[in-house]
Amino acid sequence: MNRVFLIGNLTRDPELTETSSGVSVCRFSIAVSRNYKTADGGYDTDFFSCQAWRSIAESIARYVRKGNKIAITGSLQNRSYEDKNGDKKTANEIQVQDVEFLTPKQSNEFGDDVGHDIPRGQASRTASDYVAPPKQQSMFGNKPRLQDLEDDSDIPF
Repeated sequence: MNRVFLIGNLTRDPELTETSSGVSVCRFSIAVSRNYKTADGGYDTDFFSCQAWRSIAESIARYVRKGNKIAITGSLQNRSYEDKNGDKKTANEIQVQDVEFLTPKQSNEFGDDVGHDIPRGQASRTASDYVAPPKQQSMFGNKPRLQDLEDDSDIPF
């Protein structure tokens, strides 16, 4: 069985391209911290190259950016190739089969939602249609904030 489950942060913006036959492919990498401390008190981090296809690729390119946290499931694939000098190289990549966006939802000035979950296969635009959102000014955006209650004795919990 070849199954990989990872949660990490994107190390760079995803790159969406198309094959010569028009199939969308998205390449990105994620950083995953190990769950134990090193001798100096820090945490080591592993970096994984990932590749997604078709609607999942378009969704990733549209909804996540460098630093966003995502959960992916997929399989590990090894491939061999020759570099410019003719030397044989091996690359290990995660072939993404499912993704969940874990960074809280943000909205940009164009009304597009960035960083939220969308159903698998529901991408409606490609990366060439996407305009990167401006930095978010407030965690709550234009939504009203909840007010503190002066007397909470009526609350049953």
